[in-house]
Amino acid sequence: MKRYLIRAATAIFLAAIASVILSRSGLELRTGIVIIIGVLLAGAILALQAGAEKFSVKSFSVMMIGLVIGVIMSFLVKAILSGLPNATWGGTEEQAQKVAPTFINWAWGISLILFTYLGVVVANRGASQLSLFAPADQVRSETKAPHQVVVDTSVIIDGRLADICSTGFVDEQLIIPRFVLKELQAIADSSDPLKRARGRRGLDMLNRIQKDPNVEVVISESDFPESRDVDGKLVKLAKKLDAKVFTNDYNLNKLAEFQQVSVLNINDLANSLKPVILPGELMTIRVVREGKEPGQGVAYLDDGTMVVINNGKDKIGQKLVVSVTSVLQKPAGRMIFAELK
Repeated sequence: MKRYLIRAATAIFLAAIASVILSRSGLELRTGIVIIIGVLLAGAILALQAGAEKFSVKSFSVMMIGLVIGVIMSFLVKAILSGLPNATWGGTEEQAQKVAPTFINWAWGISLILFTYLGVVVANRGASQLSLFAPADQVRSETKAPHQVVVDTSVIIDGRLADICSTGFVDEQLIIPRFVLKELQAIADSSDPLKRARGRRGLDMLNRIQKDPNVEVVISESDFPESRDVDGKLVKLAKKLDAKVFTNDYNLNKLAEFQQVSVLNINDLANSLKPVILPGELMTIRVVREGKEPGQGVAYLDDGTMVVINNGKDKIGQKLVVSVTSVLQKPAGRMIFAELK
């Protein structure tokens, strides 16, 4: 809102200056006409400001190349027609000298409009095929890895991504956006010791991944200023590159799925690698704390899976043989319910 107010104030100020100049220019203009001219000028300035936002350097370059090509082609047509002998136009020599300039000028004007239009259209359509105008991310995607994965901040801090990459299972090109690096740097510089430690661990993981010879890491400079949150920028970048999103954030997972962007969730991968446990199986575990419900005890498997044991509250610190009663699969992980054997 503040930006639009500044633009409007600037346009009004410039229009007022123009009105003052017109009123003192010596031209016999009525006050109403001067005001109308000022208002039209202000509207034109606002329109130019709005159009400048959508007009990229690429579009301007393409348009100028098309215009130059069109002008050159029209002058070639004029030169060819001017070089034709007078007999081409028919009639006597005097009649040909009168007809030729008029016809040539009309032909040159029509060819100028036609060729400049065709030049702009053809140059604009072919710009994406030229490496000079193609975005850097697009050039990389066409010349390097056919599959790309945009990496989220949370999965970098998680730390397991580096271990997965070291196994050789990840053959995609990892895209690290610049705005993710900025967020990671902000976390590493946080005054909160816990956040600072997580941010530094994320930076260490990035350095480890970048040194892995089997992993291709690309820093993307693409940004989306209209999106304030990093999740929204990640989804837009993935759609732009036709890539997947690598994350362990549940909310980002749902946001990407809603916008039809493929997601690689590291938690889903971890859950799929856990051993299958069926009701009735026996396991030996150590109770470490009491559960939320009365009489419950809680234990953990080696992979971090929580086991809730009925009537296990009084067995804290002991190793027990329990029987699995049910397994509950949640988006955040797996939970096992068991009872004393």
